[in-house]
Amino acid sequence: MLLVKPTPSVVQALADMFSILGDPTRVRIVDVLAEGELCVCDIAEHIGTSESAFSHQLRLMRSMRIVRGAARALRVLQLDDQHVLDLFQQGLRHVSEERR
Repeated sequence: MLLVKPTPSVVQALADMFSILGDPTRVRIVDVLAEGELCVCDIAEHIGTSESAFSHQLRLMRSMRIVRGAARALRVLQLDDQHVLDLFQQGLRHVSEERR
């Protein structure tokens, strides 16, 4: 149960976030970063694409606060915060469980 009824702008922001996470490439990026921060080149290698091919994806994900640059290095990314990891893990559990 929600403690506070969301405003229309919060509802739109939530829908936008789920829309961003609705892309398989972006889900793979979150999956890779769920293990910890990585360099952009390593993320590209893990998901099987070039850095330039997913730079647009990263821009979208940064704008929705799903990923952010790590403080210690310029080209290293990490999940923005624990909420993103929790959301990803809950969604993964939901789609992985067997229907009764």
